[in-house]
Amino acid sequence: MTSALPSSIPVSQLGLSASEAQILHQHQQIALQNQAYAHSASTRGRGHARTSASTSRAASAASSGQGRLVLDPGSLAVLGQHFERLMAAIQNRVEQLSAQTQTSTINQSSRAGAAMAAADAEIARFREIIRQIDELETEFDKVRHIRDIVKGFRARVDSLERKMDARGSRR
Repeated sequence: MTSALPSSIPVSQLGLSASEAQILHQHQQIALQNQAYAHSASTRGRGHARTSASTSRAASAASSGQGRLVLDPGSLAVLGQHFERLMAAIQNRVEQLSAQTQTSTINQSSRAGAAMAAADAEIARFREIIRQIDELETEFDKVRHIRDIVKGFRARVDSLERKMDARGSRR
């Protein structure tokens, strides 16, 4: 007596969490529906009236046997191909997001570099203004000193003039 392999097993025997089991069931149904759609599209208009009996049985078992994994070799192959396509799509999306992240990082770095260059230019401009202010203060100090000297000479000249006027009025 040979024991026949079961056509499906409970997903709970696979050691998956509840959310993983739900994902497996959803993707099993999607894969089988896609296979049935692809098969009917490929035989349409060719006079093939037969559809794969194992595929239709597997799709029926997957939709009616909630929480069971169909063990039909064709169904498992379809499910495996579906997951390969899904993984390729996920990998492609990861690569797209990585490229976008890299572009964003480069752009941000460029903006930061430009901001630093602008800040450096403003610092240099500020330093030049301070240097010019210092020069003006030095010139102002020189002019003030000259003014004080001129005031001193003027006071002396006025004093001498008064002395001369006083001497001239005495004569």
